[in-house]
Amino acid sequence: MSAKYYTQFVLTDVEYLGGNEFCGVVELNQPTARDSDRRDIEAILARNFDLAQSAVRLVSWSRLH
Repeated sequence: MSAKYYTQFVLTDVEYLGGNEFCGVVELNQPTARDSDRRDIEAILARNFDLAQSAVRLVSWSRLH
């Protein structure tokens, strides 16, 4: 079952320095655990942009109902 989240994050990779803040709905194939750590979410976002986890800084993340 998929899950949708509203997220806001900043990409710190050199390629995105001109426009690096993003927000919107992210849909995952399955919900994240309730106790997911910020680094876990940043890792998911980084994989989607083909970036290192250190290139993503999560601002906010909340599940949509």
